[in-house]
Amino acid sequence: MPAAVDPYELLIRSVVDYAIYMLDPEGYVVSWNPGAERIKGYTADEIIGEHFSRFYTDEDRAAGVPREALRIAAETGRFTAEAWRVRKDGSHFWAMVVIDPIRLDGRLAGFAKITRDMTEQRQAQLAATESERRFRLLVQGVTDYAIYMLDPEGQVANWNAGAERIKGYTASEIVGQHFSRFYTPEDLDAGLPWKALETARREGRYEAEGWRVRKDGSRFWASAVLDAVLDDGALIGFAKITRDLTERREAQLHLEQSRELLFQAQKMEAVGHLTGGLAHDFNNLLTGIAGSLGMLKRRVAQGRVGDLDRYITAAQDAAGRAAALTHRLLAFARRQTLDPRPTDANRLIAGMAELIRRTVGPEIKVEPALATGLWPILCDPNQLENAILNLCINARDAMPDGGRLTIGTANIRLDERGARAQDLQPGEYVAISVTDTGTGMTPEVMAHAFDPFFTTKPIGQGTGLGLSMIYGFARQSGGQARIQSAPGAGTTVRIHLPRHQGKASEEEAQARPPEARRAAAGETVLVVDDEPTVRMLVTEVLEDLGYAAIEAADGASGLKILQSDTQVDLLITDVGLPGGMNGRQMADAARQARPGLKVLFITGYAEKAAVGNDHLEPGMHVLTKPFAVEALAHRINAILGEG
Repeated sequence: MPAAVDPYELLIRSVVDYAIYMLDPEGYVVSWNPGAERIKGYTADEIIGEHFSRFYTDEDRAAGVPREALRIAAETGRFTAEAWRVRKDGSHFWAMVVIDPIRLDGRLAGFAKITRDMTEQRQAQLAATESERRFRLLVQGVTDYAIYMLDPEGQVANWNAGAERIKGYTASEIVGQHFSRFYTPEDLDAGLPWKALETARREGRYEAEGWRVRKDGSRFWASAVLDAVLDDGALIGFAKITRDLTERREAQLHLEQSRELLFQAQKMEAVGHLTGGLAHDFNNLLTGIAGSLGMLKRRVAQGRVGDLDRYITAAQDAAGRAAALTHRLLAFARRQTLDPRPTDANRLIAGMAELIRRTVGPEIKVEPALATGLWPILCDPNQLENAILNLCINARDAMPDGGRLTIGTANIRLDERGARAQDLQPGEYVAISVTDTGTGMTPEVMAHAFDPFFTTKPIGQGTGLGLSMIYGFARQSGGQARIQSAPGAGTTVRIHLPRHQGKASEEEAQARPPEARRAAAGETVLVVDDEPTVRMLVTEVLEDLGYAAIEAADGASGLKILQSDTQVDLLITDVGLPGGMNGRQMADAARQARPGLKVLFITGYAEKAAVGNDHLEPGMHVLTKPFAVEALAHRINAILGEG
């Protein structure tokens, strides 16, 4: 009957990843498993009875390492090591070695030896160590970037050559210090370093550009990235990369200044066009006014008063066209007097539909594309009507053979990027667009389309102020106007106006002209204007209505009268006055002593700081110059007729 096999011996013989063998007390091999044969290259017949020192390198044998290993194992109970060992073929492998002593009845009977081939792991470790060494050298050698680590609280843990060059500190000066010392006093007051750490901790990364401070106190413009470093999900610190972009920022600022200079040059060119066009048009209008007045004077001197009406009508017509011209100029300059009201653009466009169809003619198909649920806007509805009508007329002229005209509305939400593209603030807007299928515009024409007096129409068929007026109205209303076009592909002009947080007002009934009213006994009006002709005309209108009139040429003189005991029932004043006090300031000062004083501002444009569309106090009114004497008379009667 065969002897039973020890199960432990079976286990050892089945192991091929470990060399497991026995040594006698002197170090000679007495057993050998398949793993030992695979790892060391010897068969059992070749190695049993040989001294284990043959597995050691020549250097280790010369140094007595095998003998020392057995001594340590015998004295301490175990010897462990990692070192190079030698195979039968002379090749080396990296071995993890364990030698345990075996004792029987208290005496040393030999040693159990386990060896594992760790060459691949060693090579991987060496490669990782070399990679880490090279990376460390690379980071240390980088001089264009400050690359360093922070601990979880923001203390500097290491420092590369780039950090020393950019920030001025040596590693010995800064390691262990908090990174907040690189920030400006303003950023420290705002808590920016700690906000950066919190953002990187929460989101994994923080990126920013801003001013930072060097050791010598000088500032540089930095681009900074702060990345959270995790180990098994736990934050162990932050990796920080900073780049000095001061030169690039200065170059950008220089480029922006160059662009600003170019813009100013283009602006001066536009002013030249404006001045030339304005002089040309006003010379024509003044010729009509002066010529008509000259003929009136001549006919009166001749006693020929039968045909005076034709000259009066001609002068009034020229004056009306001059007023319309200045109105368009003020619109372009964004200094016109507006009457903003909550407006439903869809309702306004629907109300204009018939007028637009008659204006463009039967050969052009008008197609509304009005959005449902359109937000209200706050604007001057009359100016919006004028803008839309002007765009429709331009579209008609661009489609001489007929076509399609689309008037659309839409609700638009602009984020930071979209707002930048439209030159607007981020927010909610209503877009009103007029699109035609006409001839379109070249890029050169589009670039100047909003310039005053720029027109592609034949001489005498356009002033070149229509689009500039629309642009000025949009900008003054807090919005923007943009053109999309290409030759042969039609044109779209889109006006963005800010959303009004409220309801659009219902259409108001047309106000009836106030009935003629004669002044009550003693009613007095103070007229303040630096233009003598205006004071004379206003005074004569007042006297025709039966009012007593007092005149003043500037704000200081007018305020002196208002602060006296003189009766003043109404103040009529220009907004722009000489002497350091404008009309609004004078009226506000006068109301300190006369709280109920009624005021009528007469102005060519509304200075926002002086009048302001939304800042008129109760009892204050505005009348835009130039005005007809009948309109002035009705306005005075209406104001003084108030309860």
